[in-house]
Amino acid sequence: MKALIIVAILVTMGIIFYKYNKDKNLKKLLITLFTFGVIISLAIIGNLTKSIPPLFIAHEILVIIAWASLLVMYVFKNKYYWWWFISPLLTIGLFLLLEFLGGSAHALV
Repeated sequence: MKALIIVAILVTMGIIFYKYNKDKNLKKLLITLFTFGVIISLAIIGNLTKSIPPLFIAHEILVIIAWASLLVMYVFKNKYYWWWFISPLLTIGLFLLLEFLGGSAHALV
């Protein structure tokens, strides 16, 4: 599974740089790389939600949707829908709210 994730990241970077070499649009390249970095960061931060499996699954689905929308909507169609890219923040925020309301039931004393 880890190898598949690494391959997907490398393929995504290859597509991004291929489109840059084809279009020579530096602004679009920088925006794409920054957004991709944000999506990867949200995927890593989302490991917080592993203690609540349905929330973790929802988070992973939103990360995949954000990743796909970056490639399809921005790289190929030139439409930047920022709410798709930060949608994994919803599950992280929901997790933090649930931990605030219910307390940390998973803490070792």
